[in-house]
Amino acid sequence: MQADKYKVTSKISLKNSETKVVFEDAKKELKDIRKKLGELQNTMYAHNKYAVLICLQGMDTSGKDSLIREVFKEFNVRGVESHSFKVPTDLELSHDYLWRHYIVLPERGKFGIFNRTHYENVLVTRVHPNYILGENLPTIHSVDDIDDVFWDMRFEQINNFEKHIAESGTIIFKFFLNLSKEEQKNRLLRRLNKQEKNWKFSPGDLKERKLWDKYQECYEDAINRTSKPHAPWYSIPADDKPTARYLVAKILYDALSAYSDIKEPELDEDIKANLELYKEQLNKE
Repeated sequence: MQADKYKVTSKISLKNSETKVVFEDAKKELKDIRKKLGELQNTMYAHNKYAVLICLQGMDTSGKDSLIREVFKEFNVRGVESHSFKVPTDLELSHDYLWRHYIVLPERGKFGIFNRTHYENVLVTRVHPNYILGENLPTIHSVDDIDDVFWDMRFEQINNFEKHIAESGTIIFKFFLNLSKEEQKNRLLRRLNKQEKNWKFSPGDLKERKLWDKYQECYEDAINRTSKPHAPWYSIPADDKPTARYLVAKILYDALSAYSDIKEPELDEDIKANLELYKEQLNKE
């Protein structure tokens, strides 16, 4: 399966994009590739020159949480951190909207996963522009002040943010889990029908579902404005969870394996010359 074909390199139409691809060997292949990813993560940790930022976006029930659980299962916990961004706190609202994302960016040698991302600030806030008022911006006094110029500025800020961290050594992957409306309905019904899943359901899910078309429009615009060579978007068919997980893992592994400079550091020449001596000292204890 050519996973890289899901990279957004030209204008995308979500209405015409695949939401369901079924790869029969997805579960088996994922087991193999996530082990390789875990080994690569150890090498990157030792190399300590690049950070990796993985951004996951998608409609409710698109499978972000389970994807994180399954794809990164073989990672050493010291080398990966996951952050889930919910409604901004009062502290976060007292800063600019990128602040809460910037302060948890992965350090060099580590992977960072953003479960929902800085793109919520041009997605949810665009569908519900009244949320912007909570940011207490000096030039925004009412929803009427939130015009196209405002959104153009915000997209430029996001592009500049990603360009800056990419130039500083962060490798960026952005995945849109492209779920169909029908499959979302099925997954919401499962949450209602299975008692152990009830806690995941909120009546608000149904209110947001009524805004499906608006969300799709905003996602499409955001992806088309911000898919750059240094920070590409991938539109991942998400109706079949095993295939979606495999595609994300394969994209990560293929792209990171292409970095020929990522390797474990060479031992200091003095240490290397005395390896046998150190072994002897330990064996004599």
